[in-house]
Amino acid sequence: MKSNIIFIVLLVFQSLNFQQVQAQSIKDFLSQDQIGKGLKEALEHGVKNQVSKLTAKDGFFKNELVKILLPGDLKKVDKRLRRLGLSKLADEGLLLLNRAAEDAVKTATPIFINAIKGITFGDAKKILMGEKNAATNYLQTNTSESLYTEFSPVIKKSFSKVGADKVWSQLISKYNKIPFVKKVNPDLTDYVTQETLKGVFTMIAIEEEGIRKKIGLRDTDILRKVFSLQDVLFKKKN
Repeated sequence: MKSNIIFIVLLVFQSLNFQQVQAQSIKDFLSQDQIGKGLKEALEHGVKNQVSKLTAKDGFFKNELVKILLPGDLKKVDKRLRRLGLSKLADEGLLLLNRAAEDAVKTATPIFINAIKGITFGDAKKILMGEKNAATNYLQTNTSESLYTEFSPVIKKSFSKVGADKVWSQLISKYNKIPFVKKVNPDLTDYVTQETLKGVFTMIAIEEEGIRKKIGLRDTDILRKVFSLQDVLFKKKN
């Protein structure tokens, strides 16, 4: 019985010691400013290295992770048109949805930078010791509303600029003339805006996970210092 009590006391002290070491490690090894700077730099990497790729031609269309496919109702349109020998028109319509997304993402960087500038030490500490996508989640929480507001009119304008509105008008018109089909009139702007947001955060999450797990991707001194601390603390925790 006595040995059991001693064992429990040791466990409690070990747990308290880990918590003290964790807090002390963050305080002693790096300053608040360094931790904040490292996390901000990691997020800026995500924006620069991944989001910028989405703005290039075929950045969405040829990236299977984020490629925008047709919403449920329009999948029926697509299949039926292909059966009728109108595959080229269907392909063009799909391409133009992705082109609109590529246009919209070009407006994202300033919104991300403003959110990154607002990271506090408390935010940075939580992000550093959080899940593999903690930084991405922080950005998603703090930018999604602004991004939607920014993306939506750009996508709508892009539909007009690249002729997507006319192509989809033709597609839906042809489909709606097919006997006995349910008529379709989707809000493509909202759909593509939501899918664009998903694509953006998917790519940022990929960059974040890479920096957390792969030492070779930590290509600046501050990134190496901050995420080495993460490595040490997680080893102690586990």
